[in-house]
Amino acid sequence: MLIIGSRLIDAPVMGLQTGGELARTSKAIIDPRTLKIVAYELTGSLLDTHPSVIRVMDVREFSDIGLIVDSSDEFVSPRDIIKLNDVYELHFTLIGMAVIDEKGRKLGKVDGYTIETSGFLIQQLSVKRPLFRSLNDTQLLIHRTQISEINNTSIIVNSEVKVQPMLQNVQNSYHNPFRKNPGTQPEHIDQD
Repeated sequence: MLIIGSRLIDAPVMGLQTGGELARTSKAIIDPRTLKIVAYELTGSLLDTHPSVIRVMDVREFSDIGLIVDSSDEFVSPRDIIKLNDVYELHFTLIGMAVIDEKGRKLGKVDGYTIETSGFLIQQLSVKRPLFRSLNDTQLLIHRTQISEINNTSIIVNSEVKVQPMLQNVQNSYHNPFRKNPGTQPEHIDQD
């Protein structure tokens, strides 16, 4: 299921054991190498350590009431898991990053994203256009396959649309199977 990323910010984290709200998400921890959300930082009065996070692999289900986990035992400190801490220490923030094409033209800034909830992969970026370019179109959608590089200051996307050669072959090889010779007209059928 695809959802807008902002829907999971300030979302309740519900526990199956207690049946109540344990915490709320405050920000997504995104791995910039894969554009995957690896965890969510949490806020709430019931948390033992600060900062506390919930890894997306520990989320049982996402529903209308929020993220559902087994219990508060799933909450960890980023320092407890080495790989998670490495990503956490990058302090990568996707919202507000500049988006440019390979030729160096500024396309805008990221103001949102779409997540595929089964793997928590970011599928699309919503890019708000600069004032001058927003006269024609106010927003762009950039699919993850169009991204060629992510660095500390910007996201670089492919500047040209690549034509799929397979589609060209299909278009060139199309023929009408009911006509033997393309120059002949269909036969007239008498119905008596």
